[in-house]
Amino acid sequence: MWISTRAQYGMRALVEVALRGDRPTSLKMVAERQGLSQQYLEQIFARLRRGGLVESVRGAHGGYRIAHSPSSIDALEIVELLEGSLVPVVCIEDEEACDRVGNCATEGLWRRVDAAVRSVLSGTTLADLMNDSTLVQLGPLPAQFAESS
Repeated sequence: MWISTRAQYGMRALVEVALRGDRPTSLKMVAERQGLSQQYLEQIFARLRRGGLVESVRGAHGGYRIAHSPSSIDALEIVELLEGSLVPVVCIEDEEACDRVGNCATEGLWRRVDAAVRSVLSGTTLADLMNDSTLVQLGPLPAQFAESS
């Protein structure tokens, strides 16, 4: 399991679009704000649109907007849409791929890793990421306040 830039950038860009609410957001703006390639974002958003997570809006003030409530879209759905399978080893998903399934000292470890990753991603919504992004944009507390917390 390796999370590629496709999922990393897609997640960041989705947060950016979601923060604008119902207003369509251009990928040019997202690319500039996030320091990403607009062409790469176009490829990513084509997948997100086909997967039903975003919708495109045509016109002079067009762009993309989130197709559902951010609280109903979890990170697992986004990552699987952009990455495909997340299993750390192929035998977890395809028992025919390995003749040691059920008789392997490390199988339980890989199943726990898979379950933990899925738990974190499915327990994190786009709305959660939006809230985290808002906190990041606020910046660090001034030193006088940071000491008292």
